[in-house]
Amino acid sequence: MKRHAAFIILFFSSGILTAQELFVFTEPASNMPARSISAKLTGRSPISKYNNYFKQRYTPELMYGISKQLMVHVSSTFSDFYTPAVKWESWKLYTKWRFFSKDEVHRHFRLALFGEGSLSKSPFYYGDINLDGDNSGIQGGFIATQLLNKLALSVTSSVIKVFAKSGEHSGHADHALKALNYSLSAGYLLFPRNYTDYKQTNLNIYMEMIGMRGLDQKHFMLDLAPALQLIINSNFKINAGYRFQVRGDMLRVGEKSWVLGLERTFL
Repeated sequence: MKRHAAFIILFFSSGILTAQELFVFTEPASNMPARSISAKLTGRSPISKYNNYFKQRYTPELMYGISKQLMVHVSSTFSDFYTPAVKWESWKLYTKWRFFSKDEVHRHFRLALFGEGSLSKSPFYYGDINLDGDNSGIQGGFIATQLLNKLALSVTSSVIKVFAKSGEHSGHADHALKALNYSLSAGYLLFPRNYTDYKQTNLNIYMEMIGMRGLDQKHFMLDLAPALQLIINSNFKINAGYRFQVRGDMLRVGEKSWVLGLERTFL
């Protein structure tokens, strides 16, 4: 009984109720509860206009809340994007510092800075540079998140730099080595209408706009990414999303992709 009571107190005080800002494709300015651990597995399958081959990438990830202001992620990727079979390809370290929070009843506004670095053995082939398995590099940026009752809005802006030389472009020397990333995300809590128990299942709906523009080469892309999310027993998430290009002129592994993720949080 004491254990359940302690869990309920932590549940309501840690901000888990703001489930509608647990975006599928981006990070909010909010952090996970202090001294909590999450284990996550995400699978992605891109669809390319150049072929109909089935490709897959899997990203296991561990997340730890150092404090209510600071959290870290460690992840790795396995894929067959560049090989005949699924093989290990990269690792990444991500950290986020929430430096401002204005909290009110059923609403808050939060600001955070984040930084990440990755090492990948994948060849530098595609133009939409990233630290999610395709490139080695560093990235830093800024996040602002606003919660208004059941609606969450979040804006992200960052600069990415990949570690590559022009001779490593695999014949695509016009790819950017530096780029501006930006996103606008919205999440809405559909169910439950009212909370009566922390074991209630949450259903959230998301729409995210994700873009990139090269800084040393002027190629760009703009995607939309709708998603659904179930949160079961307050500690297990199921994410399902579909990302597709609206505009762009970058060579990509896929202009469309399906994403499925599972995450378990241990408080």
